[in-house]
Amino acid sequence: MESYGEKLREAREEKQLTIDQVARETSITHQYIAALETEDAEVFPGEPYMVGFLKNYADYLGVSSEELLKLYHAKKIQESPVPTELLKRNKPKFLIPLIISIVVLLLLGVGAYLYFVVFKVPEVREEKRKTAVETTKVHQYEFTGKTETKRLYVGDQILVPDSTAKKDSENGGKIILTVMDTKGSLTIETPAGPQIIDLSEERDLDINGDGRQDIILYLSDISSSDGNHGAEVRMLLKDPNAIVLDSLPDLETNLSEIPTEAAKPVASASGRQVVVLEDTRAYPFTVNASFRGSCVFRYRVDRNASVENYYRSGDIVNVTASNAVRLWMSNVNALKIQVIADTSYYDLEVGRAGQVKVEDIKWIRTSEGKYQLVVLELD
Repeated sequence: MESYGEKLREAREEKQLTIDQVARETSITHQYIAALETEDAEVFPGEPYMVGFLKNYADYLGVSSEELLKLYHAKKIQESPVPTELLKRNKPKFLIPLIISIVVLLLLGVGAYLYFVVFKVPEVREEKRKTAVETTKVHQYEFTGKTETKRLYVGDQILVPDSTAKKDSENGGKIILTVMDTKGSLTIETPAGPQIIDLSEERDLDINGDGRQDIILYLSDISSSDGNHGAEVRMLLKDPNAIVLDSLPDLETNLSEIPTEAAKPVASASGRQVVVLEDTRAYPFTVNASFRGSCVFRYRVDRNASVENYYRSGDIVNVTASNAVRLWMSNVNALKIQVIADTSYYDLEVGRAGQVKVEDIKWIRTSEGKYQLVVLELD
């Protein structure tokens, strides 16, 4: 079977190019070029990156990227394990094996009946009972000040330390937020009054009635018809200096921290344009869009036709462009956009819940002859 790695290596050697030369001219790292030629897919962070680099490398060498992709997919299929159904042998069609098979099937049927009906049904009922008790049980969660995410149910309480209250006060020096409703929208009772948050909405809350927004809640999942489904929320401090939190011990009910990375522009925003990278030349870059909520999303790569679809939480879109990508978003707060260029990653802030936005991510040439990869917001 032909090897796509061998074809890449032979094409490079015919052009008398070294891997270092190719890396400088394509902005693909030495490690990734070597991995493509040795067909080591484990080096790449994911298949979309591997496929994108394979196409760029093939185009650079003048080799058919479609042919190499066919070889790659053929190898992937060949290395997949053979389905166990294909390894089973057909039973001989003779009298004694037939009788044995019937007896075995009868025994299996009786065993299945005893296992699923007699023994499993009580177990399933017990699991359902435990689940129902768990969803109706009131939990209290300590908010430590770190970014946290949790599925909350009616009656659950979030305890936020209050630097203005004494620890021996009625609530132990903590502000209590109580979940009142999780059907259609999230209702939270605070000392400053009830707060109602809709799906995909990010709300700044004043939880102690001092006129300042203390924390931010983002509602990422809730059922429109089933209150027992609960509500998945992300909580973070609006201002680290707004609430002084005491160090709290690690508790089983603590929420897990969600690490975040900010964009790293090499120049500040100028009007509606942000520079994320500057170099002496332009080269292909990848845009990764990951969805944390529902959104109509459309994109156009270079001069190709636009692609539009409706995406939900958990969906991912990867596109690679040589010059420009245009993005249309119906709910920018529902997705996170990451630009990958020159093996560097740049996270872009996109906007608030329900906001509609159109953006260009493209290379431009400055008057000094340099190239800048910019994010341009369009009307």
